[in-house]
Amino acid sequence: MRRWFGLGATALVAGMATTVTAADPVATADATAFGAREYVQQASLSPDGTKIALITATQGRGEQLLIADAVVGGDPKLISRTSGNPEHFSSCSWSTDTRLVCRVRLVQQTGGLRLGFTRMISLDADGRNFKVLSVDANSRSLDIVQNGGGIIDWLPDEKTAGAVLVTRAFVPEYSTGTTIASSKEGLGVERVDTTTGVRSIVEQPRRNVVEYITDGRGQVRIMGLRAPTASGYSGNTVRYYYRAKGDRDWKPLSAVTTGASGTDQGFDPYAVDPTRNAVIGFDSVGGRRALVQIALDGTGKRDVLLSRPDVDVDGLIRIGNDRRVVGASFATDYRRAEFFDPALKALSASLGRALPGKPLVTFVDADRSENRLLMFAGSDTDPGRYYLFDKKTRKLEEVLPVRPQLANRTLAPVKSIAFPAADGTSIPGFLTLPPGSTGRNLPAIVMPHGGPGARDEWNFDWWAQFFAARGFAVLQPNFRGSTGYGDAWFQKNGFQSWRTAVGDVNDAGRWLSAQGIAAPGKLAIVGWSYGGYAALQSAVLDPDLYKAIVAVAPVSDLDLVREEAREYSSFVMVDRFVGHGPHVQQGSPARHASAFKAPVLLFHGDEDTNVGIGESRLMNGRLRDAGKKVELVEFKGLDHQLADGAARASMLEKSDAFLRAALGM
Repeated sequence: MRRWFGLGATALVAGMATTVTAADPVATADATAFGAREYVQQASLSPDGTKIALITATQGRGEQLLIADAVVGGDPKLISRTSGNPEHFSSCSWSTDTRLVCRVRLVQQTGGLRLGFTRMISLDADGRNFKVLSVDANSRSLDIVQNGGGIIDWLPDEKTAGAVLVTRAFVPEYSTGTTIASSKEGLGVERVDTTTGVRSIVEQPRRNVVEYITDGRGQVRIMGLRAPTASGYSGNTVRYYYRAKGDRDWKPLSAVTTGASGTDQGFDPYAVDPTRNAVIGFDSVGGRRALVQIALDGTGKRDVLLSRPDVDVDGLIRIGNDRRVVGASFATDYRRAEFFDPALKALSASLGRALPGKPLVTFVDADRSENRLLMFAGSDTDPGRYYLFDKKTRKLEEVLPVRPQLANRTLAPVKSIAFPAADGTSIPGFLTLPPGSTGRNLPAIVMPHGGPGARDEWNFDWWAQFFAARGFAVLQPNFRGSTGYGDAWFQKNGFQSWRTAVGDVNDAGRWLSAQGIAAPGKLAIVGWSYGGYAALQSAVLDPDLYKAIVAVAPVSDLDLVREEAREYSSFVMVDRFVGHGPHVQQGSPARHASAFKAPVLLFHGDEDTNVGIGESRLMNGRLRDAGKKVELVEFKGLDHQLADGAARASMLEKSDAFLRAALGM
């Protein structure tokens, strides 16, 4: 198996080297290697199978768009780049054999608020003929346009023409003194030629519409509407409607309601299968998420395509120019795929055997004939790499590794484990031990995941792997409040049911000590986002358990979470999610600073739109006022993900030094 492109690991790492300012600690080789962003962030195969578009990370915060020749190989060619200040490439895909459509995202201060914006652009494979496809507001517009639209149908039968169906947010205009002002408002659908930019309306805009779904052949078949509350905030129910084949009238399909816990109830449509004349989506079956099909012939006939008695079915597998549904995925001990397409099922099994040690195989893209397949494969000890497979020749060739910076490092295997909570409930999780260690008497870290509507899975995790490389045992618990295990496991969510969720997190630490994995007095907790909240709140529940706390972009006060959302349309849903009652005061670590005994290290980006930096500043101030040991590191211009190699390297190095000092290492 040969590698295609002339990007040797040594040269690439040198090109990705990060620098640290004088104000930052010197990043070690480990921190630099593990803190570097994924080099390949997205890949797409042209419809004729001859070119691969690659979004790759640059030094610092930006990205670059490269085009690789999938026939003869050679170095990919740079055709465009983003600076990361503030724009980022979000995705790039092919509208023709030679034309690309990319989505760009950015965050800007508008009216005192941090708002996210997206825009669509198109360009040729050589970087020429650049066009902005999104329609922006003008001087007469009565509102701003945050959503620059998204492609909902690639019109595979029109690939040579390069037309696509896109959503467009219409805003009304001032009409005083003019006869050309537009009164159109809401989300509509347009047919856009990605080469010329010529556009025409396919679906007139409607107020309160949040989603359209096509059949992959140019027909809009599903529409979702979210009615606002009386106060103007977004409501918590999306009502879906469908069109019968050949009909333009909308008929009721389903309603999806987001409950106070944050979980959705009701059939949530994702794709239309035109051959079956049915819509495929997710719904609750036996208290767990399942893949369900509903006929669109007026009968409303429902069929469960895939369900599990143990975990949620939560992933849809699609392939081809028409994005047809070929399977679904779910995570038990690791993520698994169930293919409905017999040929792909056999091929997946065959490729799994051809790539031993890389069970996480994903079909990323395909040419129009589905003869050439772009794939990703990885494991716990392999960050992953892209491959190109040719069905006719049966050749499987490597394209690029995702993290070449780690090519020569021995990574730590991840083991699926379970430990008992205080009430006897078996809590699943993943244990990562330092390479070559005995697994006994180690400095140890409990690392709760973010969310709380999320879960950890068996795969490569750069954060956990860094600490394992530095000699720490790392346990990532899927505490109650995690998704993927059904409604009962999720409970009221990790904030309203914080006592159970954080209790499970603390029980993970006790288990590490009881098993002899954690050395006496050498147990710490490290978390990001909700995981940072759990890390802080763990000290409120049991101040003596952990000897050091690292929290990245954490929530520190539940009422502050609510107030941060007040000026946004999602306020009502955030308010319901946080809830009201004694748990707000009891579950806000900033209100219990006097309980802390362990030193605390905080990190936060000042452009974070997920969790405002005010949360960390409040926690820092309260701990200082209480005479506790705390430090807050702020990263200027970075958001929730801290997507900057130098910043991440600095965070890792500083965290490592902090933990070693606190644990007496």
